[in-house]
Amino acid sequence: MNSTKMTRWFVSLLIGVAILAIVWSYSVSTTPTSQISISQLARQIQENEIDEILVDGDGRTVHITYLDGETPPATSQISGVSALEEVLASYGINEEDYRDGRPNISYETASSWGNWLNVIGIFLPAVLIIAFIFLIFRQAQGSNNQALSFGKSRARMFTGDHPTVTFGDVAGADEAKEELEEVVDFLKEPEKFVSFGARIPKGVLLVGSPGTGKTLLAKAVSGEAGVPFFSIAGSEFVEMFVGVGASRVRDLFEQAKRHSPCIIFIDEIDAVGRQRGAGLGGSHDEREQTLNQILVEMDGFGTDTHVIILAATNRPDILDPALMRPGRFDRRVVIDRPDYKGREAIFKVHIRGKPIASDVNIAVLARATPGFVGADIENTVNEAALLSARRNRKSISMDEFHEAIERVQLGPERKSRVITPAEKEIIAYHEAGHALVSHFQPAAMPLRKVTIVPRGMGLGLTWYLEDDTSLPNKTQLQAQIASLLGGRVAEEIVFGEITSGASNDLQRVTQMARTMVTQLGMSEELGPRVYGQKQEMVFLGREISEQRDYSDAIAEKIDVEVRQIIDEQYGRATDILTTHRPELDLIARMLLERETLDAEEFLALVEGKGLPPSSSNNPSPPTPETSIRSKSKSESDWKKPPKLDLPPSPTPA
Repeated sequence: MNSTKMTRWFVSLLIGVAILAIVWSYSVSTTPTSQISISQLARQIQENEIDEILVDGDGRTVHITYLDGETPPATSQISGVSALEEVLASYGINEEDYRDGRPNISYETASSWGNWLNVIGIFLPAVLIIAFIFLIFRQAQGSNNQALSFGKSRARMFTGDHPTVTFGDVAGADEAKEELEEVVDFLKEPEKFVSFGARIPKGVLLVGSPGTGKTLLAKAVSGEAGVPFFSIAGSEFVEMFVGVGASRVRDLFEQAKRHSPCIIFIDEIDAVGRQRGAGLGGSHDEREQTLNQILVEMDGFGTDTHVIILAATNRPDILDPALMRPGRFDRRVVIDRPDYKGREAIFKVHIRGKPIASDVNIAVLARATPGFVGADIENTVNEAALLSARRNRKSISMDEFHEAIERVQLGPERKSRVITPAEKEIIAYHEAGHALVSHFQPAAMPLRKVTIVPRGMGLGLTWYLEDDTSLPNKTQLQAQIASLLGGRVAEEIVFGEITSGASNDLQRVTQMARTMVTQLGMSEELGPRVYGQKQEMVFLGREISEQRDYSDAIAEKIDVEVRQIIDEQYGRATDILTTHRPELDLIARMLLERETLDAEEFLALVEGKGLPPSSSNNPSPPTPETSIRSKSKSESDWKKPPKLDLPPSPTPA
């Protein structure tokens, strides 16, 4: 029973005792009594009015029964009466006055409760006052303890006796598991490494995109090693009071030393580990004090403490250099987005214990989700289970998985959105233009699906197949620019007007063309050089400006090159759609009729074979040679030269 429950129980007991005392006092004080003197009692006996007299054990109260049957209690004015006959004799009551045995005088045995009740009635108020004062002091002491515990660590300790997560629950990160298995071996058998004079890394930094499983890997290390596991977030160190963060760091490391060997896991360490001197309010702030204490504690560890620190972040570029030096976080484990084999293994982990239909092909699902991290795959499986339950299915089929993938990427279909027939026709030609330009370019991505059903913020969608590639070449980028411009070109050819539906396409096209010229060196005139350097505040963690390291003449040439790339691909898209205008009209007409065409239906229309007899809104399964791009890349990916990820394939109108 904790202190809070004890306090509540004690207060309840005091209240109950007080209520009982008040009720008892009230009942005693309200007992109807009347005063009668001994002389009056003697006179009534002589006049033969009394039938029986009963004297209480306290000798103060007598109950008089008159001949008419009334029995009113009376209080004697003489205290301590033990023998009423002797008292009455002094008032002239002789034996002849007791005619016919009346009045019959009897005595009750004295009870000890009366004395105790008298004592309680005297001391109970004093006891209640003392208890109330004690309670006030106890409460004040608790407040002081709470204030003093402000500097205590908020870390949660998990014992390693009953591990809930092991390496068997982690998939898609084989290289990271191999790195961390060495940490587990050190915690289990430290003598094996010490005998060779080896020094195990004191700190291991887990780096990866959100959702890749950094926290899960840290829990798996603790579960495999079977040692205590201290978990705390970086933001839990810092408070509004100065010095609290440093105090919590000291307390955390003291606890870890007492439970050695153990693991300390600091999630989102960038909350306190940002580079020092980047604060807007000065360099000496609470966060920097906390970081300094972490640096001191990590460097103060001896080789025999057997305490290993794991930390996770998705922003390693903003961490303080002192935190990354050898002797602190010696090892950096990169947890990247899983590839095809990794996604297949993650799917197998998350479908455990779920009723899966026989038509579900895990390999197809892995091919259909390039760019997905572990959290995305877990969400996909959960969405598929929710869809199956909503449809009263007995198992999760492939149809639910396909729809779940689309829901995770783009949101649910919004069929209830009101679109006029004219707008619907424009959307149909727009999406047909994207699909046809992509189809007639060998370097472009194959089509997976085209639809005019609104999803998310888009009025239509053209979805492509692609491989898990991280090195797109110039021809592929040019083909993708032409495909993005296909929607605007189709509107101009068919309607002679352009709409705002291509605004997102133009934004992405401009960004891709500028990246090709300034970051990827794909301009013949400007050559292989990077133009412009990004500036960003470490404290803010965002790019705020671009430093121009080139002249105005070069800036003009960059604009000319960007315009030339876009114009060339615009002309290519125009040629394709002008040449294949009948196919454009046919596909747009079928989109207006069916709203969705998958890859098989689209190919049949282009080749003039007609639609297959059985049509389904679900796309045909991708072949092993292709995969479905399903994870959109943010615009910032195109601003960083080392990352050559393709922009998002789904092309909304």
